[in-house]
Formats: sequence, structure tokens, C-alpha cells
Amino acid sequence: MPSLCQLRNFNKIMIMLEINFEPFPKLSTERLVLRQIKTSDCDDLFLLRSNSRVMQFIDRPRTKSPEDALKLIQTISEALINNEGITWGIFLKDEPGLIGTIGYWRIMKEHYRAEIGYLIHHDYQGKGLMQEAISAILSYGFNTMNLHSVEANVNPENAASIKLLERNQFIREGYFKENYYYDGKFLDSAIYSLLTP
Repeated sequence: MPSLCQLRNFNKIMIMLEINFEPFPKLSTERLVLRQIKTSDCDDLFLLRSNSRVMQFIDRPRTKSPEDALKLIQTISEALINNEGITWGIFLKDEPGLIGTIGYWRIMKEHYRAEIGYLIHHDYQGKGLMQEAISAILSYGFNTMNLHSVEANVNPENAASIKLLERNQFIREGYFKENYYYDGKFLDSAIYSLLTP
């Protein structure tokens, strides 16, 4: 007869979140198509990730060349293949250019939780497009991936992102003082989360 410890370990293995992103889930909204980012999107991704206004509150290195963008696409693809993360490119319907990205880049399968991340070109901010995108992937996350909660780690100065999260019922759960070192500075982090509706 198995011991209590063996049963507990078995139950942990059995109840861990199972994820499979094959085939890639293409999503649509009223004005947008959310699809897999391809190597052909490299130049658009480079322009997004090298833009100082777009990256103002994304505390990550900017791309310095199309080769950097290509490496980022490879990293995104590897996370997808390993079912460790998924990133959609954001496109206007009937227009080919990549205008943003959104996805779950850190999935904690044992906790049924994922961290959401997103950005959109400043020319398309304030038009409700990111609201359409976040609604689509939250629906996918809760209804298809079977997530229990979604987390967002936000630069506290990013008022637009915080407003978007709060509009989607995210609640601030924590505020960490100078917990993140980037570009020669210690930065604060605000943590927001949303439980399954």
C-alpha cells in the first residue's frame, strides 16, 4: 500500500496544469487578429522593441538591431514549443504590420497561474485596441488554458497599464520597493492579479 507521502506526490503530479499550444491559437476581436509571431515580422518587432516611447515602462533591454528581434522571436518560439509561454502578435484586421504583442510569458503550472505581458505601438494607444486584445487572451487563459489566476508585474509609473488592468478587474496585491535592478537603477514593482471569473 502506498504511503501518505507517495499519495501526496502522486496527487501533485496528477493535478498540475497541462498546456498544449499546438496548433497555435489564432484569436480575433472586432478590429484585431492575434496570431503567432513569425520571422517575417522581425522588422516590425525591431521597430516596436527599439522605440523609446513604446519601451518607456518595459524594463527590459531595447532591441538594437533586427538580429536582436530575430533572437527574441526564437526565444518566444522556444517557450511556445516547451509550453512555457505564449506570445501573440497584435495586428489590425486587413493590415499586415505588427502593432504590438501580448501573452503569458511565465506560466506556473503547479499554481495554475500565469504572468501577462503586453505592449502596443504608441500610435495605437488610447484607442481601445489593447482592451480588445487583453479581453481575448484572458478568455483564452481562463477558458482554454484553465488558469486559476493571472498576474501582472507593472512599473508603478505606468498609469495607462494600471488603468487597463483595473478596468479588467485586476486587483493590486503587492507593492515592492526597489526590488528590481535595471539600467543602473533600483525600481519599484506593483503586482496585480485576477482570479478566474
